[in-house]
This record gives sequence, C-alpha cells and structure tokens, in this order.
Amino acid sequence: MLLQSAAWLLLFAVLQLVLCAEDYYKVLGIDKNANDKQIKSAYRQLSKKFHPDKNPGDDTAQGKFVEVSEAYEALSDPESRKIYDQYGHEGLKQRQQGGGQHHDPFDLFSRFFGGGGHYQRGQPRGHNLEIKVGISLRDFYNGRETEFQWEKQQICEECDGTGSADGHVDTCGHCGGHGVRIIKHQLAPGMFQQVQTQCDACGGRGKTIKHKCPACSGNRVVRKPTLVSLKVDRGAARDSKIVYENEADASPDYIAGDLIVTLVEKEPDMENDNPEHVDGIFFRRKGNDLFWREVLSLREAWMGDWTRNLTHMDGHVVRLSRKRGEVVQPGHVEAVENEGMPIWDEDGDSVYHKTQFGKLYVEYVVVLPDQMESGMEKEFWSIWQKWRGKIGVDLHKDSGRPDAPISDQGQEKKDEL
Repeated sequence: MLLQSAAWLLLFAVLQLVLCAEDYYKVLGIDKNANDKQIKSAYRQLSKKFHPDKNPGDDTAQGKFVEVSEAYEALSDPESRKIYDQYGHEGLKQRQQGGGQHHDPFDLFSRFFGGGGHYQRGQPRGHNLEIKVGISLRDFYNGRETEFQWEKQQICEECDGTGSADGHVDTCGHCGGHGVRIIKHQLAPGMFQQVQTQCDACGGRGKTIKHKCPACSGNRVVRKPTLVSLKVDRGAARDSKIVYENEADASPDYIAGDLIVTLVEKEPDMENDNPEHVDGIFFRRKGNDLFWREVLSLREAWMGDWTRNLTHMDGHVVRLSRKRGEVVQPGHVEAVENEGMPIWDEDGDSVYHKTQFGKLYVEYVVVLPDQMESGMEKEFWSIWQKWRGKIGVDLHKDSGRPDAPISDQGQEKKDEL
C-alpha cells in the first residue's frame, strides 16, 4: 500500500513538472518544439502588444508583459530552456538562486529592440528604414508567406551593448562625461571666442573603454544578416507598404525606428516562379485588372473555329474561343469578367467577405503569313478575284482620291534650255 501511494505521488510530481514545462510555451503561444526564430517572433509581437506604455492604466496588460518577458528569458537561452523543460519553474528558481541572471522586463525589452525600452514622448528614436522587396505577380495574386534577409544593425550580444569586453565603462576624463568640450579661441588681445565641439577622445559618448569587446570592436553594435517573415495578402497593391514597429537598426542610444517594407513587382522568373509553366505569370497588371495579348493566325481570325486555354496564376483555366464564321478583327480587345486580380480587403476571403475580382483584358494580334506555296497563292488569288467581282469594293475609287498626280498650280512654266 505504501509503495502504491509513493508511486502515485511520484506520478503526480512528474505530471506537475510536465504541466509547468508547458506554461511558458503557452504564454508565448508557441509549440514546445519551437525554434529560436519562432520564440523571438512571438516575443516581438507580444511584448509590443502588452507594453505598459501602450496600455496605460491596464494592470492586466502589465502582468502579461512581465509573463511574456519571463517566458522569453527562460526559453531564449538554450541552457535555461533545457532546465525548464526537465524541471519546470522550480528548476529555474534554483538556477537563479545559484547565481543565474534574471533581467528586468524593461531592460530585456530595451536590449531586444534597442533604446530605453519605453515609448515615452521625447525619448530619442532612431530613423525609420525603408527597403524594397521584389514579389512576383503570381504571389500578389495568390498571396504568400515568405521571408527576406537584410543586414540589420543589432546591439552586440557579447557585451550587451556596452562595447566593453570586461563590462567596465569609464567616464571620459576629457569631457567629464558630457560628450562635448568647450574650446576657447583668442581673436585679439583680451578677446576670446568659445566653441562647443564634440569630444574627440570619446566620440561624443562621454564614456571610454579600456578593453574593447572583440565582437563589436567597442562600437556596441554589429551588423548581421537578419531574416524577417513577410506575409503578402492576396490582391495586395503594387508598392504597398508593410510596417514592422521597432525593427529598424537598433542601438543602445535610442529606440529602434520602424522597418518599412515596400512590395514591388519583379520580373517573372521561369525557373523559380513558374514551376507549373502557367501563362498567368506573364499577365500585365494595372490596378485590379490584368492584360494579356493572344496571337491568332489569319485563318483563326477570319474563319473562327478555335479554342485557347489560358492557365491562370492559381492554375485554373480561362477558355477563349470563337465559333466557325465568327471573325476577330486585329487589335480587338475582349474583357473577361472576374478573371483579373483579387480585390484586396482586410477580411480577405472569409465568412465576413467574399473576394471580388477585376477583369482580364485580352488583346488579339493577327499574324499574316509572310510566304505561301505557289499552289496556295494561285488558289487564294482565284477565290479573291471571284468574290471581288461580285461584292468587292475598290477602296481607292471609293475614297474619291485622284487617279493621277495633280500638276503644281501657280508655277510659271519656262522653256527647256
């Protein structure tokens, strides 16, 4: 009986550890097998959503902000994550009591985004940064979740943005920590001019470092390739912009500005953008409408009895055709309803909204044969002569133009020498 009770207690303890191990993952809304990128992405979104400066007077949001920070701090470090997965919250507490680091939530936010970690008015803020990302027309039509990479300035993780290898940062002795120096220039006996200039000893920082961090060379920031997740909505406009708050270049001296991504349409790539060889990637776009040029032979344009199956950008087929005897004039434009671009809406294709489409305009180009076999030429000539005699119209006579050149009027005629 005692052994059975001990077994139940042991099982209960194990279950408690498992439940605890899932808590932080639930806080971030991620799976237990999430990678570092997914953990950072979850923290990036939730920390900005629940930041107290964006939710003044909301105690619930502040509590959520602290929880998100604790979860990220526990799961972003491989060692602490391993301890958490095995021993839960109690294991992390013992690690912290044994000398493990525990950062203030605002300090963690500051190091992640750059700056002081707050959104207070008047606080230094970095410049917004705009970059262009090429998207194929097919991705504009279907929508897509993808990634792009760019060289981002990040706070050095080796020194936590101090620039010092040993963590020691001294006040500059030349400027007294002000970052500027007052220099006097003598203009004349008894006359001086004072000029304020940036301290050349510390570069205007007011601090000096004896042992510079080898990773950033004392600059406190480094540039690293950074992957950014990009969601292209179905029917998004060309040159539309997506704003990533506080995702521009980071620095310990200011809050990172916004990264603004402009979606530009790139030239179609047969290998990468068109594995199924659909016609639609060569459509041309103007607003919500698409344009296509279809080539017809003389026989097809004159006699009809033809069919074309255009493969659209999502793979469905648009059928173009004419019955026998239906003539298509060169340059004729046909408007096909509901075969253009999806018209973007914030609700997308959902129970709240059904996606509408623009038009597909098809221009017909007629190609004439540049040579004929002699037998074909004779047969065509005979047929044309027969019908010209019956119903043909002489366009030259019908136009009323003169048959012969008109002599110059008003010019004096002279004898030939």
